[in-house]
Amino acid sequence: MLRVHFTADDIARVRVAAAPDPLWEIVNSFQALIREENSLAFGEWRRIVRPRLGPADGLLAALLPPRGYFPDFLTPDLGGSLGLEHAVDTVLGTPRADLRGDLARLVASPARPRQLPAEARALAEGTLEALQRLGAALHGYHRRALAAFWPHIRAQVDADRAVRARAVLGGGTDGLLASLRPVLRWQSPVLEADYPVDHELRLGGRGLLLQPSFFCSRRPVTLAVPLPDRTPVLVYPIQHTLGWALMPGATGRGSGPGSGPSAGPGAGPGAGLGALLGRTRAAILQDVVTGRTTGELAERIGISGAAVSQHTAVLRQAGLLLSVRRSKHVLHTITPAGLVLLDGAQHTPFDA
Repeated sequence: MLRVHFTADDIARVRVAAAPDPLWEIVNSFQALIREENSLAFGEWRRIVRPRLGPADGLLAALLPPRGYFPDFLTPDLGGSLGLEHAVDTVLGTPRADLRGDLARLVASPARPRQLPAEARALAEGTLEALQRLGAALHGYHRRALAAFWPHIRAQVDADRAVRARAVLGGGTDGLLASLRPVLRWQSPVLEADYPVDHELRLGGRGLLLQPSFFCSRRPVTLAVPLPDRTPVLVYPIQHTLGWALMPGATGRGSGPGSGPSAGPGAGPGAGLGALLGRTRAAILQDVVTGRTTGELAERIGISGAAVSQHTAVLRQAGLLLSVRRSKHVLHTITPAGLVLLDGAQHTPFDA
């Protein structure tokens, strides 16, 4: 069981991360790739990605067992800057004492019965060569397994943030923490979750950063030994759209975190633009930038709920919009591809 203990000061210092953390996604996705759990969400992605892996990913395989402890230095505090280059540079700047301590915990973990390979043990010395190998491994794995899917990963995290924002508006921090059910259970002043070991996290006035993670599966994750002078991070799983790995904007054919339609006039689905966007769909796409339920869209645009559902289905199938069910409502949010389309067509009149 995981128990996170809050003080009054901590309640005032809870926040949700602004974007997916590339290092947490690397760690969580690598473990998801090894395990066979949650095949509905990750099965198709595994079939696409596994053939791309090879000897270059051996170092990460040594550091990231399917279950149990992995080195905390792989997911450091990024100071709010969530770009991949900065993230990897932060890992490579880990003090040698932290490298040694984390690797010693990994060796002692019951989930890793075998001895670490030489290239992983070399990290304990913090040599330039060993760190360069680690940096290459992180970049290489991200390029092969995550980069082409990053627009969809970001869109799904944005959709979850829209859900959390509405929870805050409706109930403050209590509403936010309560919205994390069933994965996390809020009974003030303690946030609880099922966990493989008993872990008591006392915030002590430092607050808490909630980090939504696309590849976090079933239960939350936190550092084994949080730094005493940093805000603790709690990584939690988000809802997925089934079939996401084959959706537009998440087909595995991109080349980087910014892959997808290019910005500028004419960007977007090209010849299908006229058939896709009439005045009503354009209005819906503009309105879901901040997240709207089906009922809210019907009221704001002046059409029936059934008509909204038809239009959002077309936009969703085109990869321009995501829909997340929360309780009795469906919340619609725009995707990065949808934003690009709006930017490129903002001065173009739409036909009815």
